[in-house]
Amino acid sequence: MVGENIKRFRTQRHMTQDELAQQLNVTRQAVSNWENGKTQPDIDTLHKIAQILDVTMEELIYGSKQASTTVVKKTTVQQVTKGMSFGAALAMVISYVNWHSIGWAIFHGLLNWAYVIYFILRYGWN
Repeated sequence: MVGENIKRFRTQRHMTQDELAQQLNVTRQAVSNWENGKTQPDIDTLHKIAQILDVTMEELIYGSKQASTTVVKKTTVQQVTKGMSFGAALAMVISYVNWHSIGWAIFHGLLNWAYVIYFILRYGWN
């Protein structure tokens, strides 16, 4: 696959195997072996080939640029509010169980809300 891509990008630039070999300081047979799948260039050589052919290493390896597959889940205000309320309540319960003080429970609940407000201001709802 890599060899096929090297050949395709090389011929698109109207470059011969000999010209590519000279720029890489290798033999024409080395380029031929890569293109025929007999051998593979090492990572440094692959990087040089990508620079010479003005493509990315990703394009040399996969044939074309891969699309980003980042999935972003949108959250609604209602979901965020439920999560914040649960977090504050949980902080208060844990504080009360640990210190047996309603004062500490309220304090930790307020700290949780302060963190939530900071997070929203810094990163927004989405």
